[in-house]
Amino acid sequence: MTLSASWENRLLARAYAPLENLTVVHNVHIKRHNLTEAYTHCTAVTSEHSRTFFMASALLPPAERNAIRALYAFCRVSDDLVDRHSSNRLVRLRLWRERIMSQHPPEDDLVAVAWADARTRYAIPHQYAEQLLDGVARDLSFARYETFADLADYCYGVASTVGLMSMHITGFHGNEAIPYAVKLGVALQLTNILRDVAEDWTNGRCYLPQDELAAFGLTEATIAKKHNGRRWRAFMRFQITRARQLYAEAMPGIALLHRQGRFAVAAAAELYRGILDDIEAHQYDVFTRRAHLDGRAKLRRLPGIWWRSFSR
Repeated sequence: MTLSASWENRLLARAYAPLENLTVVHNVHIKRHNLTEAYTHCTAVTSEHSRTFFMASALLPPAERNAIRALYAFCRVSDDLVDRHSSNRLVRLRLWRERIMSQHPPEDDLVAVAWADARTRYAIPHQYAEQLLDGVARDLSFARYETFADLADYCYGVASTVGLMSMHITGFHGNEAIPYAVKLGVALQLTNILRDVAEDWTNGRCYLPQDELAAFGLTEATIAKKHNGRRWRAFMRFQITRARQLYAEAMPGIALLHRQGRFAVAAAAELYRGILDDIEAHQYDVFTRRAHLDGRAKLRRLPGIWWRSFSR
């Protein structure tokens, strides 16, 4: 996979760095009944907050399914500490970082317990989790991104890191898989951003590149007024074209995953990519509705995803 853009090279350097400083982590000692309860809790968290991720993770073998859902719960709690608390967020995030990275998590913190087991069982480099927490923390100080390169850096922190950790759970063939995971993470997060423009604006954030908004003759007043006019639609077409290109460039990496993980990862990617189709089908209106695929639409896509995941 050839990387040429400077933002890609920068993200790739961050993705390879944890692999150059691997340390042996001994297994944590967790009571079996506590571990069962912890993984059950993470399954419930995943089911409640992401139907797409829950469906995709169900395609994995049981052990990997539990670990992926523990990863999701770790990410969910980390994100909620920033988005759902109005006070002491830096302190809360610092304490969470200490707890989630501990080899001896408190028994009553079920997400920390499940994550401690998953990350040691699958030798997930701890620096990826650190990078994710750093990315989440950026929402406390950054509410705007001037260029797409700046935004891609944020996307790496909150999304590409998740893919890189997931690969250690599902298994992959060599470090040549890493650039694909990085690019897929950017595509997934960009999809989130395009879907959640209105919600993010309500929360005081605008992730859309400021220079690209200006290039299309748009200002944040357009978002505030929820104006789905000609310029906005042209801007969204541009963003969706870029996101689709990122997905297209990332999908060949599915073939570099172990077979047991290909269908689940392909399903997560293609079902998320379907959100772009829904935005497009509704004339790029992300102000009055939240783009999504319903359950039947997801199920209709699964046979084709299964075939493509093993034919690449």
